[in-house]
Amino acid sequence: MKITEEIKAPIYKEMEMFEKKIFESISSKVVLLNRITKFIVDRKGKQIRPMFVFLIAKLFSKNQIVNERTYRGATIIELIHTATLVHDDVVDNSTQRRGFFSINALWKNKIAVLVGDYLLSKGLLLSIENEDFDLLKIISVAVSKMSQGELLQIEKSRIMDIDEDIYFKIIRQKTASLLAACCSMGAKSVHATVDEVKKTYKFGELIGMAFQIKDDLFDYTEAKIGKPTGADIKEKKITLPLIYAINVADKKDKEWIINVIKNNTGNKKIVRQLVNKVIDLGGLEYASNLMNNYKDNALAQLNDFPKNKFRHSLELMVNYVVERNI
Repeated sequence: MKITEEIKAPIYKEMEMFEKKIFESISSKVVLLNRITKFIVDRKGKQIRPMFVFLIAKLFSKNQIVNERTYRGATIIELIHTATLVHDDVVDNSTQRRGFFSINALWKNKIAVLVGDYLLSKGLLLSIENEDFDLLKIISVAVSKMSQGELLQIEKSRIMDIDEDIYFKIIRQKTASLLAACCSMGAKSVHATVDEVKKTYKFGELIGMAFQIKDDLFDYTEAKIGKPTGADIKEKKITLPLIYAINVADKKDKEWIINVIKNNTGNKKIVRQLVNKVIDLGGLEYASNLMNNYKDNALAQLNDFPKNKFRHSLELMVNYVVERNI
């Protein structure tokens, strides 16, 4: 499933203007830097996060018109999100991003880290220079949570100590916090009420939880998402389907699963066997059910919002998150 024209229709003009503004915001007098940032902009992803910013902003704005604060909010989100992706590729030693070579693969780690730092600083400066301190606080809190979530995942994965409660804490911090920030940023940018901002944050958080579980499920399919089946297992990431499989497996299978994660993630054949074992034990079905629960709760959250074309697009976006195949 792709993001349809129906989803983008209410914010088509805003997204066109956004692309111009984000390119302007990262322009530099350094030729190498401009070459790399152009490479990033030309290979933009689905831009789900700025779309959420604009849809939420127009949902609550007077006369359904967004202001410059909304554009800055969307730009801040996209710059900082991109910075984290560039840094993640360095940390994970990934050579591909969205089907293309990653920044570190083309220009090496040192340049990739510096580019990530540059994007991060430009996002922060955009807020400070325009005194959007309320927007700056939203994204700063999100980045803090994202970092803590990633570190908690690393810490717990090393000692194989991840149960469902810890898993949900990790994905709430490392993934859901940014989508929650997108939605609350959109509302805050048009001066929505405190209660409305809180509700949009909760909506974004629910979507973020569903989004991450969907990504977990991709590890057990042949979907062309830019990473091979079993990639999370090879990186020793403990995902929801795997947690469920460990919990329901008999003693023999449980010991085998844990041994594979600890000692055999480099063996493609054994990783494939583990993927099949998780599927056989019902891990995918269990994770899919929980993902759909988050989706349903997010849709229910929208019932408190104004009923218009922007809310309709948000409903379509919620369904896209759980039905996408990339």
